[in-house]
Amino acid sequence: MIEKTDQPLSKETTNRLNSVGIIKHFVYRYGLLAVLVGMIVYFSIAQPFFGTFINSMFILQAASVVAVVGLGCTVSMTVGGFDLSVGAAMSLSIMAAAGAMVIGNFGGFSAILIGMLAGVAVGLLNSFLIVYARIPDLVATLSSLFLINGLTLMGVGGQSVAKGMTFNGERTTGEFAPIFKWLGSGSVISIPASVVVAGSVFILVHVLLNYTRWGRAFYAVGGNPIAAAAAGIRVARYRIIAYLISGGLASVAGLMLAARSNRGDVNVGDPFLLQAVSAALVGYAVLGANKPNAFGTLVGAIFVAVLINGLTMFNFPYYAQSFVQGCLLVVALLMSYTLAQSRG
Repeated sequence: MIEKTDQPLSKETTNRLNSVGIIKHFVYRYGLLAVLVGMIVYFSIAQPFFGTFINSMFILQAASVVAVVGLGCTVSMTVGGFDLSVGAAMSLSIMAAAGAMVIGNFGGFSAILIGMLAGVAVGLLNSFLIVYARIPDLVATLSSLFLINGLTLMGVGGQSVAKGMTFNGERTTGEFAPIFKWLGSGSVISIPASVVVAGSVFILVHVLLNYTRWGRAFYAVGGNPIAAAAAGIRVARYRIIAYLISGGLASVAGLMLAARSNRGDVNVGDPFLLQAVSAALVGYAVLGANKPNAFGTLVGAIFVAVLINGLTMFNFPYYAQSFVQGCLLVVALLMSYTLAQSRG
């Protein structure tokens, strides 16, 4: 006697499967945001100072630098790339701008322009290696990281740039310009200038990626460069533009960082590579985007800043914070990739 094996599922089983699907859908789209809100609530209850306006501005200031660097990484990811040289670009921009003011006696606007051009130059180098020399993105940008870091060290003899320093046997007379200092200590209606700059950068990148022809071309190139080229999109041009934007935004973040301390420290941008990449990859899991996007990167940067600020208040060892960030990245990737595949 043959038994049927394709009997319809019971109502109870169907309801249970539907419930599991709803939970997966919620975690996939809103899981990271729910964790962020949960952290904020917990830290605010456990440490009342955490929820104050002053501390919220501290958190946003910390997130602003990471967000700007991460947004640059996000643009490079949209074309299927990955920029590992953003930390080195930050350091080069910092030293170029600081050296221009302290050693070269340049004005604030000129120094800012020099710093930004330094970051764009790193983007040009990456573009040449990737587009014309056809070196894989990770290898090319990793090579740029070491090359730029070495160039930065040689340019200032391995020393930091600060007011009154000695360079080539002579005491410098230049100082950091007021407009440059404003980036680090200024404010707009009680909101730190760095937060305003980061917010402006986010709006520009969000509009670029979601509401312009360039943004659609970036995603097309990253999704399938062969199909994009067949559709008439100049793949090489858009990849070059993406890396120029990445280098330029890294320079903006570097200038914001240097303006806080009013000095140029060698290789100070290196630690921001991990945080920026974490923010950009965590952004994949925000609202189930499953792709590089500006809003997700901004949320990722705030997530990292909230986590570090809260852990610091609880006297969590600084040397273990990278481990926590790694765990965060793993969880975000599980939400983005594993749940996405299970839904598909």
